[in-house]
Amino acid sequence: MIYVGNAPCSWGTLEFEGLEGERIGYAQMLDELVETGYVGTELGDWGYMPTDPDQLQAELLKRNLVLTGAFVPIRFTDVRALDEGREHALRVARLLAAVANPLFPPFLVLSDDNGTNPTRLKHAGRVTPEMGLSDWEWHMFAAGVTHVALAVLEETGVRCVFHHHCAGFVETPDEIARLLDLTEPEVIGLVFDTGHYAFGSGRPSPEVVMEGLERFGSRVQYVHLKDCSPEIAARAAQEGWDYYQAVRQGVFCELGQGCVPFDQVIAWLRAHNYNGFVTVEQDVLPGMGTPKESALRNRAYLRRLGI
Repeated sequence: MIYVGNAPCSWGTLEFEGLEGERIGYAQMLDELVETGYVGTELGDWGYMPTDPDQLQAELLKRNLVLTGAFVPIRFTDVRALDEGREHALRVARLLAAVANPLFPPFLVLSDDNGTNPTRLKHAGRVTPEMGLSDWEWHMFAAGVTHVALAVLEETGVRCVFHHHCAGFVETPDEIARLLDLTEPEVIGLVFDTGHYAFGSGRPSPEVVMEGLERFGSRVQYVHLKDCSPEIAARAAQEGWDYYQAVRQGVFCELGQGCVPFDQVIAWLRAHNYNGFVTVEQDVLPGMGTPKESALRNRAYLRRLGI
């Protein structure tokens, strides 16, 4: 059975530095998440929700919520950052393990430290091969992912999945393929983000999203449901917007308003016996949009599709 959660990023709580703004508090966010029909949540930035396990568990239980995962970006391109990144991942994983629902174990969602490389930030959605990693850098990157994922699994039992993400070094379909080729499925799975995949492909369309699911389906363990506006993506390319500008202009629109064929995605998940949570994400910057209203419309849209 497929269950539907949401995440703090849909309320303007993003992991990027330099985007400070008026945040919606975690209690209000969780209340609104429940009121709009979701039964799971991700953790959000470390410190956004309580980091004391008992307090976090109490907040979840009183709302009948499952904690589905936590996003942990690490600068895998810098070997000097790996130890600090591993320790942060372990700290988050210990919290996840302490409050885990045994029926729906949460995932630690690893990612590149997105938005920190000026070239990748500027060209998100239109990355070319020469903007990517060298062979040596790829092997270092993948070795770092494996190192962190193994440390997390061995100490906490929490499984890691990797998030391909625009404005990072694993954005395009071929970059996803390269990382998966250099890592083992027993160690690291993939969280397939429909919106990031569409935008990161450089040619957002229903066909591209479904091609991605077919291409990487054997590694998909977790799914983020996000839409992508081809029109906004095209404007971003024409006007040279960076990733933040594209997000601010609504490249990740409400579900059903972009190119992602959610009916086909859900049918694919069911055909492949996907069981557990999908997480709705509509990335907005702090203070942007009407998160509760969008969350309500997104949930109603998915209900019309049968989940």
